[in-house]
Amino acid sequence: MRKNLFVSMFVLLIAVLVLSACAPSASATVVPTSTDVPVAGMQQPTVAATVEPLPAGSVQINGAGATFPLPVYTEWAYAYQYVDPSVVINYQGIGSGGGKKGILDGTIDFAGSDSLLKDEEYTAGADLQMYPMLAGAVVNVYNIQWAKEIPTGTTLPALVLDRQTLVDIYNAKVTKWNDARIVALNPGLAEYLPNAPITVVHRSDGSGTTEIFTNALTSFSPDWVAGGASSVEWPVDKAGNGVGGKGNQGVAASVINTPNSIGYVELSFAISNQMPFASMVNKAGKTVIASADSLASAMNDFATAFDAKLTVTIVDASGDGSWPVSGYTYLILHTQNMTDFVKAQKLLEYIQWSLTDPSAAKRAGDLGYSVLPGAVRDLVLAKLGQVTVNGQPVLTK
Repeated sequence: MRKNLFVSMFVLLIAVLVLSACAPSASATVVPTSTDVPVAGMQQPTVAATVEPLPAGSVQINGAGATFPLPVYTEWAYAYQYVDPSVVINYQGIGSGGGKKGILDGTIDFAGSDSLLKDEEYTAGADLQMYPMLAGAVVNVYNIQWAKEIPTGTTLPALVLDRQTLVDIYNAKVTKWNDARIVALNPGLAEYLPNAPITVVHRSDGSGTTEIFTNALTSFSPDWVAGGASSVEWPVDKAGNGVGGKGNQGVAASVINTPNSIGYVELSFAISNQMPFASMVNKAGKTVIASADSLASAMNDFATAFDAKLTVTIVDASGDGSWPVSGYTYLILHTQNMTDFVKAQKLLEYIQWSLTDPSAAKRAGDLGYSVLPGAVRDLVLAKLGQVTVNGQPVLTK
């Protein structure tokens, strides 16, 4: 019996040693290789679950808001566990409107928003500040049921749209895929474009992605009269060919499941779901694709246009290589009213890492975002240095 007990204790000791060897070190600073993170449609991303109880002194930081940056915020939250294991970042994609409401109500520690704060929201929040984090492209994904079978080995070119045609689609003036204006832009697709009605998908919730998209439509043509805002009355709804989807995920899922549809989502949702998206003829008359480079070009076109609140609209940029439906995604923080110094310090250190760490930048680029140009990043870091708790600066370096 004593021999059996000795054997059992020996096996248990070996198991403990093996498990200890597999667990990540609490002092590890090397970020692991990025993993594939589901981001849209039926596969909403979630922050990796923590199996072990949090160590003493750990801090959970809660944020919510825009779905536009949800894929990269999910990636960053996962990676940051290896940078500072005492911090758990929990970000929920509920839309920019929900994020702004949460930071005003005091139910979250930070908000994500692609939609700019209104004057009355600044007044209600008293000490709120917006910080640009990344630029993202809004793209038009589509699900076209081609009019004829595609020969084996043939790859069709991407759909091309210009600024006026995109406005006409959302104004319900271009209603079929083989409309002469679409055919003229896509001679390589002419025989494949179906004589089928276009189902136009848009966001059903208040959305910064919608604000970027409708600001672009407003700049593209005076024919767009619905305005640029986080929520608008869509002409396609009145015409009967509009469909709403909640979040970037909902729009992506609706397009995937609706033949002959088109919708707008953030680029990473198109990439993650392997959805085709249209190229655009930009303001300079050049056909461009959405990418980190075309986003960087749009940011540089507006590099000196930031207002005193550190916000700027970057749609319809004039550069040859600029993507025309671009926008910053922002974090919103209280700059004086946070009361937990340790939590505030951990939050700002996480934001600082997100803006400056090469692995964080790579993760963002892999998902189709563009990191801030150096001059813009320096403005953001300087603003972060102004955050105080009980009058004491939070960041000291």
